[in-house]
Amino acid sequence: MRRVLVAGATGFVGRHVCEALLAEGFAVVAGTRRPERAPLAPPGQTWVHLDVDDPATLGPALAGCDAAVYLVHAMAEHDQPGPAERAAAEAFRAACEDAGIRRIVYLGGPRPAGPPSPHLASRLETGEVLRGGAVSTVELRAAMIVGAGSESWTICRDLAFRLPVMVLPSWLGTRSQPIWVGDVVRAIVRAVDVDLDGSAAFDLPGPEVLSARAILERVAAARGMRPLMIPVPVLSPRLSSYWLRGVTRADIRIARQLVEGLRHDMICADDGFWALAPDLERTPFDEAVQRALADEAPPERRRARVWEQVAAGLARHRLTSTRARSSRASTPCRRPSALSQPA
Repeated sequence: MRRVLVAGATGFVGRHVCEALLAEGFAVVAGTRRPERAPLAPPGQTWVHLDVDDPATLGPALAGCDAAVYLVHAMAEHDQPGPAERAAAEAFRAACEDAGIRRIVYLGGPRPAGPPSPHLASRLETGEVLRGGAVSTVELRAAMIVGAGSESWTICRDLAFRLPVMVLPSWLGTRSQPIWVGDVVRAIVRAVDVDLDGSAAFDLPGPEVLSARAILERVAAARGMRPLMIPVPVLSPRLSSYWLRGVTRADIRIARQLVEGLRHDMICADDGFWALAPDLERTPFDEAVQRALADEAPPERRRARVWEQVAAGLARHRLTSTRARSSRASTPCRRPSALSQPA
């Protein structure tokens, strides 16, 4: 049975990847900085101590493995994660070469149409570092991943459900191709064995090109809501990030970095990795939203639940009123005919 190390196994994507690899018959070595806090491992999976900031932990974790999946980032620990992520990637690449690893699969971020934010620049640099070694590396570049537990999804979900009225900065017109977490996981598992000489980077686009505004509108519509959006020309991504603390449950440091990345379109030139796996169908965005909502736990705080219920009521009332006015305006006013007049 082939062994695959998953670095970042306790993260949002990592948990799903471990489950999918086990289902495909791999033995999974799940790396975490705190194995003593990890949940009970299912059959076929073992927890190991792995800290990419401590190179001494890498060799023992990789011992006996055939491939490695790298799902580590430093967004929660550093406002400027570049140097830390580069050093971690260099150490991991060297350890994989020493351990005789056959394939590295790395999940990174897309290249925007303009200059990347510090967060996106760091993710792209990490991919370049890993692909620059002797081990065949597949870099997969995904935009927003839709799924319960994703920080970017949590931000969109909370904005859509908690703000019956929201200002609409110009950067909400930027476009991307959000993708369902299950599709990302299937691509990662397929990349472990995909026929590839050397290393390469592939985009991982979702099936639709959507603006940030359209994403919020579609997410709100999944709960029968239609928030009032008021365009404003001056609210930059950096300024917008400051009021997120009072709206979303997402980690505020990560939220700021994600919002900073919304200055430019992130649209893929082609189908990217999906061209190598034509049998893998991508999940439509609206279906991905429904799955994410079905998988999430209710907000933990009572205040949050009340907030969402009030916001939903206001948004639904506005939607009902709008439809009623539209219906009255479209109904022609008819004069009673002579036959209908009383004698």
